[in-house]
Amino acid sequence: MDKIRRFWGTRRIPLPWLRSDSTESETSPLLPKAGSAKEDGDELHRATSDLNQAATNKQKGQQHQKFHPYYNYSLIDYFLKYTVVLCNLVFTVLGLVVLGLGMWGLISKESFALEKIGSIGTDPMLVLVMLGFLLTLLCLSGCVGALRENCCLLKLFSGLVLTLITVQVLTAVLAYSLQDRIGGVLRSGMLAAMVRYQDDLDLRFITDEIQTNLQCCGADNYRDWEINIYYNCSAPGVLACGVPATCCVDPLENGTVWNSQCGLGAQTLDEFTAQSVIFLGGCLGGISRWIEQHEGLIGTVIIVVVGVQILTLFITSRLLERIKWHEVRR
Repeated sequence: MDKIRRFWGTRRIPLPWLRSDSTESETSPLLPKAGSAKEDGDELHRATSDLNQAATNKQKGQQHQKFHPYYNYSLIDYFLKYTVVLCNLVFTVLGLVVLGLGMWGLISKESFALEKIGSIGTDPMLVLVMLGFLLTLLCLSGCVGALRENCCLLKLFSGLVLTLITVQVLTAVLAYSLQDRIGGVLRSGMLAAMVRYQDDLDLRFITDEIQTNLQCCGADNYRDWEINIYYNCSAPGVLACGVPATCCVDPLENGTVWNSQCGLGAQTLDEFTAQSVIFLGGCLGGISRWIEQHEGLIGTVIIVVVGVQILTLFITSRLLERIKWHEVRR
């Protein structure tokens, strides 16, 4: 009997009415708490807001990546990019200036008129137009390509610059190897300009500038002006047997007024008498002497121009490499 009492005392079984009282304050995992529906709604609302915020951030990130594909730029990246942009922008402006000068020359001479349009191909101003257009096109491709980080435009720019460098080097080599023939080409061009001296204002301007600055007259000597129909001794006009005023030693009368008739009849004078009135030497010799006197300056300019082109090509190549590197790491 004592054993039974000790068993019930140690292993007391809770009675039903006592169990309800003791578990009244506990919550069953199968039954919701009071107000749990409201908490679930709040939690669902927060989860939905988080998903919407994540989707918005992802969309903004995609838009930012679309317009700014490259990031984490270093200082050298910015240096390469804006060096190419700045250099090409300067030369683009220069090309536009040359193009504008050429167009202004063509329009001022009315070269687009119906009676002159046929000879526009031989107009020297057309050289300025083509040179300015090509320079502008070349530099714009490099400028826009670097600014927009467009690999196609940068490759086009690099190819054109490489072609230009190759042409310049080949031209220099040919000029050096064919320097004997260059004199003949210059002489033919000078005589052609003298023939059309009165008819072409551009050739007249170029010829006058050469004769004035080099203090020369004609191609080989002052008697070359007989090739011109107006200065030929058989011509009926007052210019017969004369030379242009730019051949005169002192074309300014009293130092102020331009004397356009100072060269009249100069071809009829002997050299001793003519030397006090006009320059006797031809311009081909003057050009040769000028080149010999300034060959150091000419060489320096050529080296600087080609060097700038090579440096631009190198910087553009490095910029292309950096752009591709960023594409791989993107």
